[in-house]
Amino acid sequence: MEAIPFSTTLHVRDTCLCLHVQRAARALARRFDNAMKPIGLTNGQFSMMMALNRPQPATMSQVASVLAMDRTTLTAALKVLERRGLIETGTDPKDRRGKLLRLTNNGMTMLSAALPIWTRVHAEIDAELNESFGDDEPNRLRKTLNRIR
Repeated sequence: MEAIPFSTTLHVRDTCLCLHVQRAARALARRFDNAMKPIGLTNGQFSMMMALNRPQPATMSQVASVLAMDRTTLTAALKVLERRGLIETGTDPKDRRGKLLRLTNNGMTMLSAALPIWTRVHAEIDAELNESFGDDEPNRLRKTLNRIR
């Protein structure tokens, strides 16, 4: 087996867009996780619950699409919320094999408590980006990331 030079490792570390985006995403998620910890919610759980905040119950496919998650990972994550009584699942009358997901009253109460926390942390991050890189940087960054799909 041929060894890969350490210089290659450094090159990948320094230039891999996927690695840099993952590291930034983890850093952002940690900030939201830390802020939401007092109410017992994670950033990922907040995102899942927000994806369920809609007038009609959602299908697994709809939620998976919004969150860019595979169904297996989503199912495992949703089970935690269901055990906590924050969401409930029902059978889809249009497709007996499918499930419909919705927030419970407790879930809506939790989401209502989390939203001001998310809003505050989001504003802090936007302000930091504006201060460091210019006034429109958060919007330009969002537009750029939304093109990568």
